[in-house]
Amino acid sequence: MKRIHVQVFLVLSVALSAAGQDINYYDPYSPAHEYHTRELNDPFTRMMADFESGKRELDKSSGKAFVSSLLEHLDVPASSQLLVFSRTSLQTRKISGSNPRAMYFNEDVYVGYIPGGKVEIISLDPELGGIFYIFDIPKGEELPVIERSGRCMNCHAVAETRRIPGLSTRSVIPGSNWGKLVAFRDKEIGHQIPLSDRFGGYHVTGNPGDFDHKGNLKGEKVGGKIVTELLEPGTEYDWSAYLTETSDILPHLLLEHQSGFMNMALEASYRGRTYQHIGKGEIKPEHAVVLNKLAEELVRYLLFADEAEFPSGGIKVDPQYREDFLANRKEASGGISLKDLDLETRMFKHRCSYLIYSDVFQATPDLFKQQVYQILGEAISTKKTDPDFAYLAATEKKAIRHILRETLSDLPDGW
Repeated sequence: MKRIHVQVFLVLSVALSAAGQDINYYDPYSPAHEYHTRELNDPFTRMMADFESGKRELDKSSGKAFVSSLLEHLDVPASSQLLVFSRTSLQTRKISGSNPRAMYFNEDVYVGYIPGGKVEIISLDPELGGIFYIFDIPKGEELPVIERSGRCMNCHAVAETRRIPGLSTRSVIPGSNWGKLVAFRDKEIGHQIPLSDRFGGYHVTGNPGDFDHKGNLKGEKVGGKIVTELLEPGTEYDWSAYLTETSDILPHLLLEHQSGFMNMALEASYRGRTYQHIGKGEIKPEHAVVLNKLAEELVRYLLFADEAEFPSGGIKVDPQYREDFLANRKEASGGISLKDLDLETRMFKHRCSYLIYSDVFQATPDLFKQQVYQILGEAISTKKTDPDFAYLAATEKKAIRHILRETLSDLPDGW
């Protein structure tokens, strides 16, 4: 009799989950989201309000100086620079091996800059996700004329971003016209992507280690096959056009990790709002099932359960970006933090993502967030071993719990 009850429950759960999955949670223009009319709370919008009121000023002496001052106001380190030479942007005609697009980012803002082109911004509103802006670098005393771009949604609100306005990281081999010859990683984003399928169309600088990746390559079709050749960073352009002479491996790794996490957390917010709208303020049981499944998926991601294998010998990174990345670490007693890097066999010493502190995660529906905390607490328990998280040693689990207890204020009682 007990087995029948279990089977009925499982069938019911699957049916309810399917019902929740079928709901169109991702229409940003629906009354549940009001993407284009809701008051915005993203970092770039807040910063521009300060400029308009005269509280801040931007350096307009040159394009490079403008971008540098913009990053400084947004608290985005110049050392996060990544150079992209594939034409995967709105400004395709301006991008090439001799004029790559620079990208800079922190945990909330992503800035694109092409010498001679426009500035592109993805600024994360904690509830709505990516707010997309594009504008020319202003001249004289004028403030930039900013366009909130809907065109960016063509690549940033699709299946690979979980259909919400999110973050997209692509890996391609560009051809002679710098357009895509071939793409890798079938619509996946996140730290689970094998390193051998990453960084295509980007430069990778420094001495990251001896491992296969798709960076620094351009190609051509010969006899129906794609033949690649190495495109050394700095050989076709002048580094002085950019803020630094790096396109380092560490920001590459972190951009991938952050993109996967933010898209997942934003899906939870979009689903939660949709379900509450349908339920007139309440989340129905069948929708709670879907959110719980997503919480389980997010916990696996938080704990790096599927992190791609590191090369033997580890990865070497730019010391300046390492220092900038660690500048805002939340430290627990004993001096340990979720941002502490490993880089020998994995990204982090204590495998729980620092993005648990992010505004995007903290803005997820309370039902969802508390479920994440509950599943997370069970996953790092040393009293019982979950096979899915057996890769975490007891000492690492204890360190993660210690850090979270001292740095998060909304954990459940007794966590």
